[in-house]
Amino acid sequence: MGPGVAGRLLAARHHTRLAALARTDPHLVAHDLADPTPEVAAALAGAEVLLTCWGAPPLTDRVLAAAPRLRAVVHAAGSVKHHLTDACWDRGIAVSSAAAANALPVAEYTLAAILFANKRVLHAAHRYRGLRAPHDWPGELAGAGNYRRTVGVIGASRIGRRVIELLRPFDLRVLLYDPYVEAAEATRLGAAPVPLDALCADSDIVTVHAPQLPATRHLLGARQLALMPDGATLVNTARGALVDEAALLPELVTGRLHAVLDVTEPDLPRPGSPLYDLPNVLLTPHVAGSLGTELHRLADHALDELERYGQGRPFLAPVRREELHHSA
Repeated sequence: MGPGVAGRLLAARHHTRLAALARTDPHLVAHDLADPTPEVAAALAGAEVLLTCWGAPPLTDRVLAAAPRLRAVVHAAGSVKHHLTDACWDRGIAVSSAAAANALPVAEYTLAAILFANKRVLHAAHRYRGLRAPHDWPGELAGAGNYRRTVGVIGASRIGRRVIELLRPFDLRVLLYDPYVEAAEATRLGAAPVPLDALCADSDIVTVHAPQLPATRHLLGARQLALMPDGATLVNTARGALVDEAALLPELVTGRLHAVLDVTEPDLPRPGSPLYDLPNVLLTPHVAGSLGTELHRLADHALDELERYGQGRPFLAPVRREELHHSA
C-alpha cells in the first residue's frame, strides 16, 4: 500500500489480530514491488496472501514471478483495478475487496447531502451569515423540505444500493437508472426504474453512483443537465469524469442548479475555478469515502476475510474478473 496508509488503516488491535492470523512482520509495508528492498523481496518470495490498500503497486508478471506462492489478495479498500492485472486473474489468484465496507460512509455522506440539499441548508447558511438580522425564513424557504421529494439515483452500485436503502425511512420517491438492472430488481430495491433523461427531468436531487468506464464518461452532459428542473441539486460522490464539467459550470454560475461535489475533473479544480466560491455549491476534497476511524472498518473487513481464507472458507466479498467490465 502507499506510504502512510498502514498507519491510518491498522490500529494496535489490528496488528494483534493480524499476528494471530498469519505469519507476518507487522512493520514491513511494501510500497514498491517492481524494485523491492531485500526485505520486501524475501517476504514476497514466501508470501501466500497480500494485504493491500490504497496506493498498492501493480501486480505485474514480473512481480508475480517473484511471488511463486501467492494465492490470494485481500484488498482493504474498494476498487482493485489499479493493482490487479490480467496476470493475477490468469494465475487464478483469489481476490477479496472491502468495497461494500467502503460504500457505507459514501452512502452516509450522500444521504446527508440529499437531506440538507432539499432543506436548502447551504443557501440558508450563506444568507444568514450575510443578513445577521431577523428575516422571513419560512417565506424564503417555502419551497424547501424533504416531504415527497424525488431523488434520482444513477447506478445501482454497492453505494447506489446502500443509498436507496438509507432513503427508505423518509417520505421520498426514488428513481433509478441503471442499464444492468431489471425492472423487477429495481422495484425490489425500492426504486422506480426509468431512463436517464426521464430521471434527470423528474428529480429534485440527482445523485451519481455509476462506475467510471469509457461508456460512462460525461454520462451527465449538457442535455441531461438542461433537463433537470430549476433549483434541482446534483450530488456527485462517484468520479468527476461522469459529469461534463464544462456543461455543468454555466448551470451553477447562473444559479439555476445546485451541486454537492466530492469529486471533480480534474481531481483538484484549478485555483481560479468558480466551484470554490459559488454559494450554491458545496465542494469537498474527496472525503465521502472511508476517513479517520472509518478506515478501521476496512481493516476489520480485510482481517475477517483473511481469517476465512486461513480456515479454508471462501471469501465473503470475492471479486470476479468477469464483473470488472461494469464495476468500479
